Amino acid sequence: MDIFVQLLTILGSLGVFLYGMRMMSEGLQQSAGSRLQRILAFMTSNRFSGVASGFLITSVIQSSSATTVMVVGFVDAALLTLRQAIGVIMGANIGTTVTAWIVALLGFKFSIGTAALPAIAIGTLMLLIKSIDRDDIAHAIIGFGLLFLGLSLLKDSVPDIRNNPHILSFLAGYTDLGFLSFVLFVAVGTLLTIAVQSSSAAMAITLTMTFSGWIGYETAAAIVLGENIGTTITAYLAALNAGANAKRAARAHMMFNIFGVIWMAAVFHPVLGLVDAIVPGSITNRADIAAHLAMFHTLFNVANTLICIGFVPVFEKLVYRMVPDDPETDARSYRLPYVRGGFQDAVELNLITARSELSRMAERVQALFDYFVELFERPSREVRGRRKQFADLVTLVERMHSEITLFLVECSRETISEQTATNLNGMVQIAAQLESIADTSNKLIRLADRRIEKDIPIDKDLLAEIEPYARMVQEFLRFNAEHLQSHLSEEEFRRAEEIEARINDYQKRSKKAAQKRLRTGSAVKAEMFYLDVLRHIEHIGDYSLHISHALTAVR
Repeated sequence: MDIFVQLLTILGSLGVFLYGMRMMSEGLQQSAGSRLQRILAFMTSNRFSGVASGFLITSVIQSSSATTVMVVGFVDAALLTLRQAIGVIMGANIGTTVTAWIVALLGFKFSIGTAALPAIAIGTLMLLIKSIDRDDIAHAIIGFGLLFLGLSLLKDSVPDIRNNPHILSFLAGYTDLGFLSFVLFVAVGTLLTIAVQSSSAAMAITLTMTFSGWIGYETAAAIVLGENIGTTITAYLAALNAGANAKRAARAHMMFNIFGVIWMAAVFHPVLGLVDAIVPGSITNRADIAAHLAMFHTLFNVANTLICIGFVPVFEKLVYRMVPDDPETDARSYRLPYVRGGFQDAVELNLITARSELSRMAERVQALFDYFVELFERPSREVRGRRKQFADLVTLVERMHSEITLFLVECSRETISEQTATNLNGMVQIAAQLESIADTSNKLIRLADRRIEKDIPIDKDLLAEIEPYARMVQEFLRFNAEHLQSHLSEEEFRRAEEIEARINDYQKRSKKAAQKRLRTGSAVKAEMFYLDVLRHIEHIGDYSLHISHALTAVR
């Protein structure tokens, strides 16, 4: 019974630690949301900036799993090339070492329990005092306090092996098997990371077990290497139902980490000796061994990146051979997987993904309206021959609307700030309006088809009147597309209102002119067709204004 209670105490302590890590991660993400977008923009330059981006993002959100799953999603969405993604993944591996240093330098050097409660108190006060209005920072501080409170409880609840040597006596039979022992504990580290779904949390558990004397320095180092393999599983699973590029990114991540463990196995003991020479203190000292492991973890990931960064094109070619192009590229295969990085949900990264997908959706919507204009003005056989391609594009836009909306609903289920909730609502509205524009553009395309099939005669003057009207709508669609990645200011929204007012004014004048022509005996079929076109184009102007209005709330 005592063992059962002690086990529950350990699990409860681990739960406090993991919940604190999640809360701190979410608070930091909400606080740094706009900065994360700038970092992601920085990614696109070269593999070295990609490494820096991966390091910075993972340092902020404290989860390499979340970063790499996000990267897999971006590659699948064609927002990152595979080569750029590999660089980001390398940087994420270095970024995950930050947690080890926080725990090693703060968690075992002084009584962290005394610092944890004041941090929770400060964060709670910030939540209660409405005038401060920085819930994101408050959550990060509370999460920081809970993380160290959980670590303190974990340290106290894990029995000291020095006073209870019988607890793990069975391990003695596995520590002197030479290389087989190394492989065994690498496997233990892999399974541990898969179980807790966070390499940062697995590292903290390993440090605690080492501090308590459960495992020795060499054993812990082998487990740390296994954790680097285990962290690749999350991204691999996320890519299972995604496209070929996403699978390639996940394979590259796994290959990179496994390759690192293989070469480290060849120099394992010399590297341990090097770490012992670099880090002050002795591995026989419980307080110093955590710093040794943190340095080993950092040295491994930095060295692996330095070795592999010159071979990124080789990794790229290998994964292309491993994962050939996926023939399922039609609209039905479109899927936007929600990024969930184990215990730390990447809410702000998900929002960046959603905005990027809305931009892709807007491009397709623009293409549909542009095709209508081309088909209406120049109904040649070559232009009509592309009709099937744009029918498939309508299906894709409908699928994107459905997937993006479901994706945003998943985001809304997390712990989010008021502004994040506003952003989510705004993006749901934008997705709906873009789908309405696509639907209306498809109706216009069908009208243009009907004009050709029914041989409806349209006067050249009427055709000339449609052209400037359509150009105004194209201008509006471009305006919104250019601002989908940024907040729309009041001044910019006034410009949107001016464009929509011009569209409405033109539609009213053209409608009156058509009604006048009908009274004087103009061709009824031609005029009714013309009025239909005017009405649908005006609807697109209305939908576009709704998008502009939603963009004023999204930040």
